Amino acid sequence: MSIGMPRRKTLQAARRLSEHVEPSTSEQSSGKIGRAGRLSRRMVVLGVGAATLAGCQMAPEVAVVPSGPVIPPDVALMYGPRPDERFPIPAVDISKIEPRYWRRLVPDPTDERPGTIVVDTVNKFLYLVRADGQAMRYGIGVGRQGFSWSGTAIIRRKQAWPTWTPPAEMIAREPELEKYRNGMPPGLGNALGARALYLYRNGKDTLYRLHGTQQEYSIGRAVSSGCVRLINQDIIDLFDRIPIGTRVIVRPANEPPEA
Repeated sequence: MSIGMPRRKTLQAARRLSEHVEPSTSEQSSGKIGRAGRLSRRMVVLGVGAATLAGCQMAPEVAVVPSGPVIPPDVALMYGPRPDERFPIPAVDISKIEPRYWRRLVPDPTDERPGTIVVDTVNKFLYLVRADGQAMRYGIGVGRQGFSWSGTAIIRRKQAWPTWTPPAEMIAREPELEKYRNGMPPGLGNALGARALYLYRNGKDTLYRLHGTQQEYSIGRAVSSGCVRLINQDIIDLFDRIPIGTRVIVRPANEPPEA
């Protein structure tokens, strides 16, 4: 019997085959159903079932789409929406951030005193050193300004939902920023995001900032402009943990990577 035989013809053939082994009415009434008859009918039924299953196996295979990484509940909560903000912040699309850049507590690799912020521009991490031998680690994106400045500074100003004013040299390099010469209003589209920490050295503004961003894809990367950016949920967390006067060490890109 061909696997491609239509189902109707298959059933008709099975019915004809069963007629050859079906006992007569008199045999049924007299209880003369033989073992051979019972086995023959069973083989017919099994044969029809096998033919039907063989037809199912000819169906095309269903493609299996692999699922994405499982997001731990605490991470989903950490990067959830912030509707209480002046400008409500949506949840982060965590799939756009490598898991190693999620905020987490790690053994302190910096050897700096507690309360210090260390920016690792090579590995794209920012550490806030704690007193218990650990550090809160955040993923960052580092821009052109981030690579051009290194050293030690002090946070002399903290600002929630800051206004961003591009420096004159940046406007000269990117003329489209001219419209923001007097400042870009705060909001989700602002270049400094939800929070900004301003770094000073010897009493002067370095023009170097630790700030927020809505651009998840830029975390862990070297982006075209900006200083050091953290996802908005992370800069808010850092902002709330540190006081004015916090010491910041920015390690240059030519230093050996973290062990």
